[in-house]
Amino acid sequence: MITSKTRTMSSPSEPVDYSQMAKDGVISSALGSSAAVARALLSPEPVGFLWMIRSAFSAAVVAVLVGLAITDYVSSYTLRLACAGLAGFAAPEVTDFALSYLNKQFQKKLNEEKPNAKSRAKKRR
Repeated sequence: MITSKTRTMSSPSEPVDYSQMAKDGVISSALGSSAAVARALLSPEPVGFLWMIRSAFSAAVVAVLVGLAITDYVSSYTLRLACAGLAGFAAPEVTDFALSYLNKQFQKKLNEEKPNAKSRAKKRR
């Protein structure tokens, strides 16, 4: 007699609530950007308006991405918001570092190209 094991189908998972996800994204974005703006306003160094806009934008984007990324790993709602806010708080420094690194690499490439351009100009004469 041959018996086969039958598998029972599990119930489908709960549907994704996009409105709640959007609400969480807006809250974490507001937390991250407000932390960045508050930090800039309380900073002893003078900062420009464009720096504040850039830091608030980067903080908002990072906070949303972190908030979405940790949803499956952290079950506590308040801990998720805290993680997103802290990530947004650190985002302006990471953005400044990345921009300065890219600027140095760009300047390095330009300096490598300038001697070649001058030698080409001398050859043409």
